Amino acid sequence: MDTNTNKVIIEVRAGAGGDEASIFAGDLVHMYQRYAQKKGWKFAELDSNSTSLDGYKTFIGRIEGLGVYDALKQESGVHRVQRIPKTEKGGRIHTSTASVAILPVVDEREVVINPNDLEISFFRSSGPGGQNVNKVETAVRIVHKPTGVVVASQSERSQNANKENAMGVLRARIFEAMREQQVASMGALRNEQIGSNERSEKIRTYNFPEDRITDHRIGKKFHNIPKILEGNLDPIIEAFQKSPSA
Repeated sequence: MDTNTNKVIIEVRAGAGGDEASIFAGDLVHMYQRYAQKKGWKFAELDSNSTSLDGYKTFIGRIEGLGVYDALKQESGVHRVQRIPKTEKGGRIHTSTASVAILPVVDEREVVINPNDLEISFFRSSGPGGQNVNKVETAVRIVHKPTGVVVASQSERSQNANKENAMGVLRARIFEAMREQQVASMGALRNEQIGSNERSEKIRTYNFPEDRITDHRIGKKFHNIPKILEGNLDPIIEAFQKSPSA
């Protein structure tokens, strides 16, 4: 079964750490968006749950470009940040997490979904804080009843476009489950890929006081966090691709 290595679904979710975790999730979304821009890739938001602090509880998007899956697949996992949050008045360093999942987009011919297995509903798209920003019910939510997977899309102006986007996310998730046949359920697959989003389960740590990023899988350290969060990911990605332990 072939995947399209030039299209991926990206999911970023805030983990442990409250508001700071949401802010960090927003930083990661920004990092991948800027990296996509530098590579000349297309970056589109499909669905999100944003916060008033310029962060995200959840973000789901699509990135399209030459070799995007090969470049970003190692980003899946729990990312940990250590820094003084914007919301911290006492100057204490907090540890928070956010999870990233990179899923290859698959053609509908590769993953056949029975329409009878779907529960589709429409609702009004919403902005930060949950308020409705659209008077027309163009947003789409799809439940895949056999697995319990729920996907949504509200970025487009038409029901059909949002439904197509949501189906793309659903196929990507089901494809991941098919590739990992030893995993009994979709929920277990998600936990296997990104862990439980706790502080101890991490692939990378962003230590702001020491201006150091550590990739724990390859044991390498990188500096200049602000530059990397502006999308300068190539040094990390290239080091990972060259590492024999990757």
